[in-house]
Amino acid sequence: MTPVELSRTVLRAVRRAVDGGELSVSVPGSVGVGPPGPGGCGDYATNVALRLAGPAGLPALDVAEILRPHIGDEPGVAEVTVTGPGFLNITLGGGAAAALVDEVLNRGERYGYGDSLAGQVVELRVPYDTRAEVVADTLVRIVATQGGRAEVRHGEPVNLRPVPAPEDPAPLGADAARWALLYPASHDRPRISADHLLQRESNPLFRVRYAHARCRALRRNADALGFGEVRGDGDPSGRLDDTARGGADLLSVLAEYPHTLRLAAAHRAPDRLARHLVGVADSLLLFQHLVLPLGDEKPSAAHRARLALAEAAGTVLAGGLSLLGISAPEYL
Repeated sequence: MTPVELSRTVLRAVRRAVDGGELSVSVPGSVGVGPPGPGGCGDYATNVALRLAGPAGLPALDVAEILRPHIGDEPGVAEVTVTGPGFLNITLGGGAAAALVDEVLNRGERYGYGDSLAGQVVELRVPYDTRAEVVADTLVRIVATQGGRAEVRHGEPVNLRPVPAPEDPAPLGADAARWALLYPASHDRPRISADHLLQRESNPLFRVRYAHARCRALRRNADALGFGEVRGDGDPSGRLDDTARGGADLLSVLAEYPHTLRLAAAHRAPDRLARHLVGVADSLLLFQHLVLPLGDEKPSAAHRARLALAEAAGTVLAGGLSLLGISAPEYL
């Protein structure tokens, strides 16, 4: 993991703490990481807790303790230690990446499911409106991923009232119509236009579905090259972290997926899931060119590790699209 990638990792940890209500601050645009100072330890250190202490109204040590487990949960991070007035010292490791990929592949589309709403009944009272119906239908599945049960009812008092669509989205077709209604936050007016049908990079839905199709194509091409099975082909040497440029960002968004599902269920916000899938897709599309051997290069353990990571991304994309009620094509 490079210092730039680690800086992004720390920012994601701050964002998780803010999203979870543990910190009340604005997420900074960047954070610095560097060699530990006197009294420090590990591979890198950051003073982000000291920077956020004032805005958060908390001692820097308290902020550091809030951020420590979030950073420690990131793939490629072996240990996080707090030293001095609140410096976070980070030790990198290689085994976490393989463990994450194995978890995704072993759990399949149930990766990210948890019990944060176990035993709870979530009542969704919605108006008779197309967008409200689609959002509620999607939330039934998202709430179930966290062990809860959502019940949809019509009538007052309404507790789920997304801004209605300006026109009927049905002419877009089932998949694009659902995306048009689910991708914007509930307080934003959805845009109903043929842009959702365009097969180009400017269309987030296309990028997500294309990325899934690319994952499937990589598997087919790997089979043709004689890769063999990737599941269970662990990566104890940390190749996913150290030899695959771009792999760290993809690992991070995969690791973030369970947290996103929890937030989407807790805040009744399927748009959080839709936007996260776009992040997974964009990271995968940058990473895909590193998966297969080039020229006369023979398939190696590093290639198999990268293929496993790509397949894990495809698994998350397929599972997330399914929760949104949108198909995940094998070919596109």
